[in-house]
Amino acid sequence: MDYRVIKENDLFLLTDREGNIPEHHPYGLGLYMKDTRFLSKWDLRINREKPILLSSDAAENYVATILLTNPHMEKSGEVVLWRESVEIERKRFIYEDVLYETIKLKNYHPKPVQFEVSVHIDADFADMFIVRGFQTGEVGKRTGQTMGHRSLTFGYVGADGIKRATRVAWDRPEKAVFEHGEISFHFALQHAEEQTVTFAIAPHIGQEEGKQFVPLEEAFYRLKESYCRWEEKTAKVTTDDHRLERLVRRGIVDLRVLLTDLGYGPFPVAGLPWFGVPFGRDSLIAALQLLPFNHEVAKGTLLTMAHYQGKKEDPWRDEQPGKIMHEIRFGELANTNQIPFTPYYGTIDATPLFLVLLAEYVKWTGDFDLVVQLREHIDAALVWIDQYGDRDGDLFVEYHQQSSKGIANQGWKDSGDSIVHRNGEYARSPIALVEVQGYVYQAKTALADIFEHLGEPERAKELRHQAKALKERFDEQFWMEDVKFYAIALDEKKVQVGTVTSNPGHVLLSGMLNKERAEAVVRMLLSAKMFSGYGIRTMGEGEAGYNPISYHNGSVWPHDNSLTLLGLSKLGKQREAKTVIQGLIEAANYFEYDRLPELFCGYSRSVGNPVPYPVACSPQAWAAGTPLAFIQALLGLFPNALEKNIYLSPMLLDSMNMLRVENISIGGGRLSLTIMREHENFNVQIDENTTGWDVVIR
Repeated sequence: MDYRVIKENDLFLLTDREGNIPEHHPYGLGLYMKDTRFLSKWDLRINREKPILLSSDAAENYVATILLTNPHMEKSGEVVLWRESVEIERKRFIYEDVLYETIKLKNYHPKPVQFEVSVHIDADFADMFIVRGFQTGEVGKRTGQTMGHRSLTFGYVGADGIKRATRVAWDRPEKAVFEHGEISFHFALQHAEEQTVTFAIAPHIGQEEGKQFVPLEEAFYRLKESYCRWEEKTAKVTTDDHRLERLVRRGIVDLRVLLTDLGYGPFPVAGLPWFGVPFGRDSLIAALQLLPFNHEVAKGTLLTMAHYQGKKEDPWRDEQPGKIMHEIRFGELANTNQIPFTPYYGTIDATPLFLVLLAEYVKWTGDFDLVVQLREHIDAALVWIDQYGDRDGDLFVEYHQQSSKGIANQGWKDSGDSIVHRNGEYARSPIALVEVQGYVYQAKTALADIFEHLGEPERAKELRHQAKALKERFDEQFWMEDVKFYAIALDEKKVQVGTVTSNPGHVLLSGMLNKERAEAVVRMLLSAKMFSGYGIRTMGEGEAGYNPISYHNGSVWPHDNSLTLLGLSKLGKQREAKTVIQGLIEAANYFEYDRLPELFCGYSRSVGNPVPYPVACSPQAWAAGTPLAFIQALLGLFPNALEKNIYLSPMLLDSMNMLRVENISIGGGRLSLTIMREHENFNVQIDENTTGWDVVIR
């Protein structure tokens, strides 16, 4: 990874490995909040020369430590500073929308040394869409900079009329020199002496009052405490397969750093660096993966999505009443309606996934009050599915782009070439995707059970009738008898898009497939055509559109595999689930920081090690959530609040003899259990069960 990123809530810092933000860097480095870059230059120098990188640690997402030293410096034959005399440590973290950075300098030269440390600083307040080259447009203007007592403030007024500012403060008592965009400090160090300078950088939006900086030590303590509280509330995994344990640990920490709260509870943003905002399907799927570990995030995600639910017909935003958003942006271009992301609703799957997450949340928690609280939003989403999603009354939900600056393909495979016929022709919209029909079926059948529990049998009967009709028509229209598999989609003419892809794997979780056809789907997904040895490919090898280095047409996406894994586990296909999990764990060995990437190339294992995809978010929410889905799949854990039962069908990987999961939140209590291998069988030990529900081992 050639960049370093840290985030906390709404603020993130993206730098190079040295910790710098060089001006005009092609990757758009900077300090960002609300889709605005509040630092566009942050470049450290010693005696105006670039330090030498020693190490750059990004193992933790909330704090970064970078170690550097000075190059050899001479002037007119005289040594100014001997090479490697000064150790330079940069440590930074974010707390309450303030970036703190401490630069510690230590003299390892035998004699005293003197030198200048300077930081080139600038703030261009550029909109993220402009930084990334996606958009040009009308923008505001800089309003200059103000030097205060140990502080510097840059100002800007946007085309949206909103004032923005970046305040940089420091703690060195002597007067700093600021000229030509550079702030300089003089250091004189005795042998082995160390001194520091700490910066606090705070973005400001609108008329908000200047932030009162929390003292450095207190800010860091509070930040660490928030991580401790997160871990205390989150289920813990212990196993003798240390690779899996590290993956789960990394996933939990990555999901914590991706949490944001817009006032309705914590929810995961899609990924860093460019998607640190609410994303319909990404946030919903990541919250679904996280349910066995921390269900509060699911509630925050549901409440956030409900707040931004579509209210009117607006083709510019692909918005309709009841529709769940795709993505929201907060920058200058969005505020002036130059882009439609306020929010943008061009997603076909977020609305049924909203209902799926709600139903699963209720099954895990028994929180029927949330159903009552969100009842209008549930009804609106169901109306959207039937009236707007099903555009032509054929029972299938399909998408069609209306916005001139929207997205053409509106499922999770949203690149322009991802829905392709067997002959290589791209499908034309309206397009009905296979997995979306599964989500709708799952949502309606699960909600029917919930409504019946809440004393609404007629509403339940209506939803079950709709689901039954969808199932029958789905099997007629999507099943491809010649390949014994389901089409990825139906195109504008209701012709099957017959390319073999991973999408039907998502339908395994829905309960919509009969046993014979579910078996056929599983066989195809685990065949050499689809399974690379490291994971299930997005598209089958040998298909016209297959490309192992493409974004969606032959790559391996961990989250895509995770939804299939949950379906396999629910169907009792533990052997097949184990094969996929073991492949993904093996792949993770080849990626940085025990982290499954957003995606990787789909080359077969026989070719060699997994090949990284050139550009991928890291960390990324639903990739971080995938190891958590491994644990649910291994346990075969599916609680049901309506029955007050906790269903288990446990399995261990070949490399495991023990799996312990503690502090699983179910209902109003906790479940802890241990799975032990006993020859060819598995022994389940219930260590704690304060849920009041029965554990049913299948």
